[in-house]
Amino acid sequence: MPSATERVARRVVALRQARGLSQEALAGKTGLNRVTLARLERAMHPPNLETLERIARALRVSLSDLVR
Repeated sequence: MPSATERVARRVVALRQARGLSQEALAGKTGLNRVTLARLERAMHPPNLETLERIARALRVSLSDLVR
């Protein structure tokens, strides 16, 4: 079973791609560094709650939808 970090990483990638956003574009909308976002998407960097909230807002989903 994948870890919570891996599940969130896959969900961020899926939502970002579904909205036609590049990593650079999503990073710009969240105020995150693109490298940080890339590491998060590869499950190399577990996100904190503030980061998850910023990503959820940028992707226009609820926090619970992002982490399901």
